[in-house]
Amino acid sequence: MANRNVVSFSSMITACSKSGDLWTAWELFSLMRGYGFSPTPFVLAGLLSSQALDLCGGVQLQALVVKNGLFYADPFVGTALLSLYGRHACLFEAVQAFEHMPRKSLVTWNSIISLCANHGLVEDCMFLFHELRRVETSLSDSSFVGVLSGLKGELDLEFGEQIHGLVIKFGFAYEVPVANSLINMYVKCARICLAEKVFEGMHITDVVSWNTIIGALEKDVNPLKALDLFFQMSRDGMIPNQITLVIIIASCSSLRVPIFGEYIHAKTIKKGFQSDVFVGSALVDFYAKCDKLEDSHRCFDGIYEKNIVSWNALILGYADKFSTTSASLLLDMLQLGYRPNEFTFSAILKSSESIEPQQLHCLIIRMGYEDNVYVLSSLMTSYAKNSLLSDALAFVTDFERPFAVVPFNIAAGIYNRVGQYHETIKLLSVLEEPDIVSWNIVIAACARNGSYTEVFELFRHMHMTQIYPDNYTFVSLLSVCCKLSNLALGSSVHGLIIKTDFSLCDTFVCNVLIDMYGKCGCIESSVKIFDGMADRNLITWTSLISALGVNGYYHEALERFQELEFLGFKPDGVTLIAIFTVCRHAGLVKEGMELFRRMKSDYGFEPKMDHYYCVVDLLARYGKLKEAEQIIASMPFPPDALIWRNFLEGCKRHRTVEDLSTGHAVVKPV
Repeated sequence: MANRNVVSFSSMITACSKSGDLWTAWELFSLMRGYGFSPTPFVLAGLLSSQALDLCGGVQLQALVVKNGLFYADPFVGTALLSLYGRHACLFEAVQAFEHMPRKSLVTWNSIISLCANHGLVEDCMFLFHELRRVETSLSDSSFVGVLSGLKGELDLEFGEQIHGLVIKFGFAYEVPVANSLINMYVKCARICLAEKVFEGMHITDVVSWNTIIGALEKDVNPLKALDLFFQMSRDGMIPNQITLVIIIASCSSLRVPIFGEYIHAKTIKKGFQSDVFVGSALVDFYAKCDKLEDSHRCFDGIYEKNIVSWNALILGYADKFSTTSASLLLDMLQLGYRPNEFTFSAILKSSESIEPQQLHCLIIRMGYEDNVYVLSSLMTSYAKNSLLSDALAFVTDFERPFAVVPFNIAAGIYNRVGQYHETIKLLSVLEEPDIVSWNIVIAACARNGSYTEVFELFRHMHMTQIYPDNYTFVSLLSVCCKLSNLALGSSVHGLIIKTDFSLCDTFVCNVLIDMYGKCGCIESSVKIFDGMADRNLITWTSLISALGVNGYYHEALERFQELEFLGFKPDGVTLIAIFTVCRHAGLVKEGMELFRRMKSDYGFEPKMDHYYCVVDLLARYGKLKEAEQIIASMPFPPDALIWRNFLEGCKRHRTVEDLSTGHAVVKPV
């Protein structure tokens, strides 16, 4: 161009800035000033809006803005300056610039509100929104989107509901970005039902709307409903994007139903997303969790540009199966130039039998993760799992290290498992702020050591320090009540569980409650708890059968065992001991022997010494000495003293000539 003017320079500078060619934009800006043209607000705003502009260049431009008095000319430049400071996380400078701006537009207010929201300054965000309403008669959808994005917890719910009311009042309820922000706000404030209500009331939705509500349901541990919404999304003609597929694959991983995930996998192939790193990593994780490691590896190989998340997902899948492939993958990862992170080391340490923990420890030090609490905890667990207890405990006995709670808890757990209860208490006593896990370990240690008074004394101190009990705490307390056969104390603990948080009465706690009430002679309470349980496992049934047997309800116990089988549960060794004990006390010889015969054929379980003990006692107690002799002779291992005592007591109880000769014949070879 022969004749260049301010407009042509402005257009070129803005175009270069937007395309990321900042160097050319700067040259044009210098050339423009060399021609004698004064910079305009649009030129400076174009430069300030460039993503490539660093902070130093931005400050120089700000000085030029002030020198030329452009802050007074138009708020356009000031808004661009806020954007610059926001990109570089200079919040203080942004606020200072905003406060000194003589002219502010609605866009300027929206920018500073969004900036505060993005940096988690909820109170400042609220204050600025109130100020905006005071100085501006009208608001835009960006005003609501900005302030709603800053609300992120249950404490912000009341303000969020007020904003929702203003959204309806100002007529923005049907604006898709605003409705999406409302859904997101309710999700972050843990009000999924309100989020669903907003979503259902939307006349127009976009893929962001669907992703937000599906993601909320997936995180709220409602993967089946998330999957239903995904199918509804397809029926409504909405095309999913990568984010949708990642969320729904995560839902399938939670469900662990291969057919659902395989259907979604087919969708990803149809859409051409199978090589996308985010979708591919989600598929790797899904197949690994469904125990389909070959498919998981195949999806991993199909990812075009792998990242650390892809590697970690596959390594964790193999590590969970204690496969040596996880170690090979770590070596491949290092050779290809990927740097492991704390999640990589935590995963690989799960299968550290394939690589010596000492070797991994060296690599951890080399990579600079030796002081990472997450990695340190995994390393201690690995040493303990490989029976290298002294190496595991060395991390906490070296008191030059800071007292991190998690490693100390792991070390205390090691001491607890090997029966060194005093060391457990001594170790955790040095912690200034023990957490709930620390208290649970100490309480469990005292319970196992028989220090029952100290258990409840520790529980009282724990309560005084505002550490609230969880289900593990109550299990330890109930086990003490069970050992003491103290019904009043056990009932009090049960009442405290209900008063504290009824959700703590999960399957784990209810199983212990059934056992406790049964051993304390209150079988009605055991049955009541059992009948009220929605989720029962094999331990639940075993606890009830044992409780019924202990309290003399033998036929009811046998009926419950038959019901257990009818519902598809497969008895284990403990369940069979419980039902054999019932048969012993009730004299149900025929039923007991029938169960013993079915142990291997129907249940696939090889009888152990405890099972032989029960069966020999059952037969000998009720005079079936020849049958007892045959069982003893058929044992795959030598009978112990307890087996012989039961047999000889049966001989003594049923003293006939024939039985005595039988007893002599059996004892003589021994």
